[in-house]
Amino acid sequence: MPSEAEQPLPAGAFTDPARPERGVLLERGPELAAAFHAVDALVAGAAAGGPARGGVLVLRGDPGVGKTSLLAEIHRMARDRCTVLTARGGETLTSVPFHLTRQLLQPALDGYGSEGVHHLFGDHFDLVAPALGLAPPPPPSAAPADPQGVRDGLVRLLDRLADGLRDRPPVLLVDDAHWADTETLTWLDAFTRTREDARLPALVVVAHRPLPGDGGSRHRTAGQDDGDDHADGDDHADGDGHADADGTSDGTALLTALADRALLTLRLHALTSEATAELAREALGAHADEPFCRELWTVTAGNPYETVELLAKVRDHTLEPVAGTAGLLRNLAAGARGGGLVARLEALGSGPTRLAWAVAVLGADSTPDLLAKLTGMDATELADHTERLRRARIVTPPPRNGGATPHLEFAHPLIATAVYGSVPSAVRTALHGRAAWALAEAGRGPAAASRHLLEVHPDGDEDVVRRLRAGAVEHLAVGAPDAARRCLERALAEPPGPDTYARVLYELGCASLLTAPAATVLHLRSALALPGLDDTLRTDATYRLAQALAHNNQLQEAARAVAAEAVRTPPGTGRRRLQAAHFMYEGFQATEEDGPGRSRRLADLTTAFTGADNSERALLAVRAFDAMLRGEPADDVARLCDRSLVDGGPARGLGWTDSTWGFEIPALTGIAYVFADRPDRAEALFTEAVRAFEISGWSGAHLAFAHALLGLVHRRRGDLPRAQHHLEEGLRLADRVGDGLPVHWDTACLLVDTLLARGRTAEARSVADRYAFGPPWPGAIVLPDGPSVLGRLLLAEGRTEEAVRTLEEAADGLTGRARHHVVWAPWPFDLARALAPVDPDRAAGIAAEATAHAERLGTPTALGEALRCAALFADPAEARDLLTRSVAHLAASPSRYEEARARLDLAHATGSPAALARAAALAATCGADALATAAVTARASAHPRE
Repeated sequence: MPSEAEQPLPAGAFTDPARPERGVLLERGPELAAAFHAVDALVAGAAAGGPARGGVLVLRGDPGVGKTSLLAEIHRMARDRCTVLTARGGETLTSVPFHLTRQLLQPALDGYGSEGVHHLFGDHFDLVAPALGLAPPPPPSAAPADPQGVRDGLVRLLDRLADGLRDRPPVLLVDDAHWADTETLTWLDAFTRTREDARLPALVVVAHRPLPGDGGSRHRTAGQDDGDDHADGDDHADGDGHADADGTSDGTALLTALADRALLTLRLHALTSEATAELAREALGAHADEPFCRELWTVTAGNPYETVELLAKVRDHTLEPVAGTAGLLRNLAAGARGGGLVARLEALGSGPTRLAWAVAVLGADSTPDLLAKLTGMDATELADHTERLRRARIVTPPPRNGGATPHLEFAHPLIATAVYGSVPSAVRTALHGRAAWALAEAGRGPAAASRHLLEVHPDGDEDVVRRLRAGAVEHLAVGAPDAARRCLERALAEPPGPDTYARVLYELGCASLLTAPAATVLHLRSALALPGLDDTLRTDATYRLAQALAHNNQLQEAARAVAAEAVRTPPGTGRRRLQAAHFMYEGFQATEEDGPGRSRRLADLTTAFTGADNSERALLAVRAFDAMLRGEPADDVARLCDRSLVDGGPARGLGWTDSTWGFEIPALTGIAYVFADRPDRAEALFTEAVRAFEISGWSGAHLAFAHALLGLVHRRRGDLPRAQHHLEEGLRLADRVGDGLPVHWDTACLLVDTLLARGRTAEARSVADRYAFGPPWPGAIVLPDGPSVLGRLLLAEGRTEEAVRTLEEAADGLTGRARHHVVWAPWPFDLARALAPVDPDRAAGIAAEATAHAERLGTPTALGEALRCAALFADPAEARDLLTRSVAHLAASPSRYEEARARLDLAHATGSPAALARAAALAATCGADALATAAVTARASAHPRE
């Protein structure tokens, strides 16, 4: 359902049937009615067993305007029919990853028991449970969790929870979402975004303060036009994440995205003077006169929280609510916020003040044990000071929740902000340091303590550096690389000692590899320029530096970096690892100065390799891929591939999710197998890739590429519908990660080629346009050759001159590098066909040269395609012979679509109805719709009676 434009709602009385008991809320009728209808639709949809009818509801309003009270009322109206899950952000907790996610989901999982929880998580318990605090993080030796995999696992978990709660569908209430951690907001964004019809199995209600650019509201009189609201302009600086260059933050962008797909975004306004007067008379008596109520509204600007607080102070001071005391209201109100509130706190004495400071620092960790450690108070003192703070309406001890240890919290976020800001800087720093120590002593782990260490003043303390590094490891293990990055950046500011500094830079570079390649390059280069890394770490840092440069489309720089380090690295595994990366990234470049020379050096290096260890196996995989591109004999390529594997699969340490070598090594082996006409071996590798990525939660670009590789296998086999399915799934997965990724180029290229084979030219053009498939080409080669596929698309569209220019450019780029694989880059066949009507001699020469390359390659697919092309330039008798041989080769190949094309050409050449029938049947089996139709039409035209 499309989002409605955000509109301020007019003031009004409560609207049945959502009207609560009188006096609980005023002027929130429209908002409550909207919430009631959203809950009712959710419940009705679940009861009917049909499509889910949840959605997103957004509540926006200034501090104190009543967002929390409205959420409490929604909770009350939904609790008898729904499973209500609640969470609240905290100003000092935005750096704690999955903080709100845990608040929302942990209580819902408490009733399932260990076996039930494992069933809900499915195969992803080990990946997702640590993020929820339900399992310890994996050991430091394990690969970091993929953030998108964790996020997708959480989406699936909520889906399964909702499916098991159809009789009481879930309602998620998120308060103070402007202080939500980014990981939670990203999860909620993914959960609400991945629905084709915007129908969710849950209702998500998000309340937050105005975002940058929004206007707040101050006074409003009954019946005032919505356009006359006055922005109060305060509190727009409240952050929820890291600011971008344009001043926005990750949290702001995510909250905006939630609002964009919301059923409704409701802006809460200040109370009118009439509602303020009603509140005053309910609190102080009906004798509260009009001048007093008017001044009350003026002083509080109709803010419900400030109004209620001020009325309580009037009661405390036993003032009569009449015109004569109205002049005292402004001074009384000053004590309800900011400096006045701090003065009120300090008036309670040092004990309550120190306790309030401790609560401000600990936040949601303000349990009796931790408060005692932070303040040095015994149980009696804590109880006494807590009671004094409670009577002063500064704190409120919440009820126990699902067996969790109760903790103190402030009565309102405004109080928390004021108290935290009032703590002297030196005291606040010391309290954070003690909090980190107390959490560590309580066994809460390095990650829990790290948020406090972020606030400690740098002092060259190696223990702080050690703890922050340990916290970063835990954050990476649960899929929170941004939190890890914050820890390591703070560790550098400490700073570490000279023996540790380079290691911390190295760890920071590794932490940001997936999320910020440019930052990774900076950190790793800095680490490599300093002493402190041993040979093993230097090799790994250089390898990861090259990966980051490659991800940043700087392949030439990547190749240079590993080549330079390889020179200074002693002979052995480390050097071979760098050499493998060097040859791989040079080969990946779209252009290079001396491709043949590089190929010779690679061949010389690997000629005696047997695959004795992983470094040899990796270089053999790179060599096999290079030999395939060059069109070397397919049997030789297959033997190289075989030596790069162990028992037909990647060796231990060279697998798809191995972080030492990367996924590229097994991918190169599988691609080489495909173009050596061994798709079965490739399919086994690529199917394992999908399984490995899914189990490890690598559900972004890695999984997208695995589907693209399976699409390649099925395209080469001629199973075009299956190829299209995998390629479209690959693009869907890649689109979730971002735009313009390398996997987009490869997958779009393969999908364009597949759609052309199916005869769906318009769809192929749509894909090409959507993904900007065409020049300027990326710095890396495209799988298969991009210009060759684009030329084929242009020919299908009848744009022959453009096609010829494109194919000639492909020829120039590839022949200079001695890359002659005529199936990977089929430009010779298409260029010969395009030139045949206008320049037959040149076309025949191109076809003859392609035949020579196909004969060297020796695959049935290449030979069959070359003979089919050569038949264009032969007399009828010779053409029939060439096509007969082409069909024989292709029938022995895995390439059913190419066989169907050759059979159709042979049927046309021989005029055989049986041959036409076989061609039509094979084309239909391949899903080559246009080819099948052409064969059937040709048969009907030649033999109308049949």
